[in-house]
Amino acid sequence: MYLPDYDVTLEPLGADHADAVLAFEQENRQYFASWIWDRGDEFFTDYATRHAALLAEQEAGVCRFHVLVDNTGAVVGRVNLMDLENGSAELGYRIAEKWAGKGLATAAVRALIEVARTEYGLKALTAGASNHNGASQAVLTRTGFRPVGSSSTDLGPGTKYELSLESE
Repeated sequence: MYLPDYDVTLEPLGADHADAVLAFEQENRQYFASWIWDRGDEFFTDYATRHAALLAEQEAGVCRFHVLVDNTGAVVGRVNLMDLENGSAELGYRIAEKWAGKGLATAAVRALIEVARTEYGLKALTAGASNHNGASQAVLTRTGFRPVGSSSTDLGPGTKYELSLESE
């Protein structure tokens, strides 16, 4: 799915994305660690195995992983649906530091909501965000998620969100 305002495409994760995803994660590691737990050195040194495992989860229908790819082929974000079960999934996303604050996260989440509804037939999404990460909470609110409770994250207290994908 093309996001014309950003000249990026939302694509299902594929085997051919491995190098670009690794570069994205490495380039943004310190930035991401300021918002969410650091993935640790092992994540980077054995990324090929991790990528293969993600593709296997996707093939099994457990998760649906997506990347945001710019016109140079670089990954500039990830938007994922995890733990698909009973018509529901958990949304997670990461946007490159150089794209932060430009609306790409909101556009990407909106695009994935539409894919979740129309292509995957999901009925509801959940998400969570640290109370330390107001930007992520704002993305969830702007895209129609509503707070439904509190949670605990590695960075302290957080908020749980839900979104119904069923027509009212």
